Amino acid sequence: MTHTIIPKKSLGQHWLADYTSLQAMLDASQVQPTDTILEVGPGLGSLTELLVHATDNVVAVEFDSDLARGLPARVPEDNLRVVNQDILRFDLTSLPPDYKVVANIPYYLTSKLVRVLSESPNPPLVATLLVQKEVAERLAAKPGNLSILGVTAQYYFEVSLSIVVKAELFTPPPKVDSQIVVLRRRTAPLFAAGEPFDVNAFFRVVKAGFGARRKTLLNSLSGGLHLSKPEAAELLTRAGIDPGLRAQNLSLEQWHSVYLASM
Repeated sequence: MTHTIIPKKSLGQHWLADYTSLQAMLDASQVQPTDTILEVGPGLGSLTELLVHATDNVVAVEFDSDLARGLPARVPEDNLRVVNQDILRFDLTSLPPDYKVVANIPYYLTSKLVRVLSESPNPPLVATLLVQKEVAERLAAKPGNLSILGVTAQYYFEVSLSIVVKAELFTPPPKVDSQIVVLRRRTAPLFAAGEPFDVNAFFRVVKAGFGARRKTLLNSLSGGLHLSKPEAAELLTRAGIDPGLRAQNLSLEQWHSVYLASM
């Protein structure tokens, strides 16, 4: 049956049936029988089939109406609920607290999905995502290679990398390898819980810094925060940051210092 279903290039569909890779996703999520699992983009249901036998409650959100219609027949289990919807519009608050996300997702969705999961009033306990290897590395990047995506993910989650999944294991094969990345919700605030902290203001500063990545922080913060260059230089001096650095060089703690200096 599966050979009659043509992957839709417009939706970035690359299906994975390799048992070792799929099981690695469950293992990385530490799936327990009592967990509620949110699967994003179940496709033909190869991962879904493992999930419904590993836990009591699986919610599979599929944007493709053809695939959503066919999934209950391919995975006929009572503990599976299929929702035909865009995951970016799905109500995460309808899930119980501490649910887990397991998903093989297309590149175009990664940044938006990470932001939605991060900012939800009901974020997952763990999100295990299979994404392009380069994107996985961006999510887990260290200072020197950080991006807004990396700062966002690491502010809300502890980020770690799991196995690389070779392109040839997918149908159709993508142009690059993929990698499993694990986002584990932080149990305590990243910065001191006792101090006033405005997360929106923090990310305003971060976005200003990354607004012109090839420019120094002096120039990018000057433009992004509408400061004169002497004002931007003074802000960075107060934060203890070299104005000649670029945004990707700063750690999250250094971004916190810039945020505090800007308040």
